[in-house]
Amino acid sequence: MLHYRFSALMKTAVLCLGLALVVAPGAEAAAYHTANGSPAGSYRIDPDHSLAWFTIGHAGVAVVVGRFNRMTGTYTVDPADAAKDHASIRIEASSLDTNLAARNHDLEGPDFFNVREFPTIDFSSTRFRPTGPKTGLLYGKLTLRGVTHPVVFRVREIGAGPVMALPKPWGGYLSGYEATTTIRRSHFGMSAYAGMIGDVVRLHVNIEGVRTSK
Repeated sequence: MLHYRFSALMKTAVLCLGLALVVAPGAEAAAYHTANGSPAGSYRIDPDHSLAWFTIGHAGVAVVVGRFNRMTGTYTVDPADAAKDHASIRIEASSLDTNLAARNHDLEGPDFFNVREFPTIDFSSTRFRPTGPKTGLLYGKLTLRGVTHPVVFRVREIGAGPVMALPKPWGGYLSGYEATTTIRRSHFGMSAYAGMIGDVVRLHVNIEGVRTSK
């Protein structure tokens, strides 16, 4: 019995070593690094690698996080002329996900996002003001529940460059950004449960785009 167990263990070890030798060459990769190419060009937002999410106070003791799983849009970057920079983003309100079905249902209703009447949340930029080599302020108009207000996003470029390891529709010349802003939900007609839910909403947008033209 001992010999049988030892033989079985040896066979398992040999098999694992063989698998490791087979997998290792394909799995070998360079260390992760941030691409430092020029972000210049026009881009299509990759909805599979982009999302919008928010945080809001709950019950005076915690913060709840929600996200929107479907987002599309385009943006143009011209490092030599900020006047040519522009972004247009559309978020599908019905893609709301707060990790609780009952809460999602309430937020999709008329007291909050009212997704049946207002299925999208839209942002269109009006100007961009650089504040550093990879940072800036993106001014624009946010339309939520049919109400439009000016907002300012703090934008940071993550990286840019050719990424050929990814197949279409993901691969190509890519760039990525993160942007944050703060709004008040009451400004957009969402004032329900003011004693339980905060008014200040911190909105975050993470974008990865595929360049469509230089």
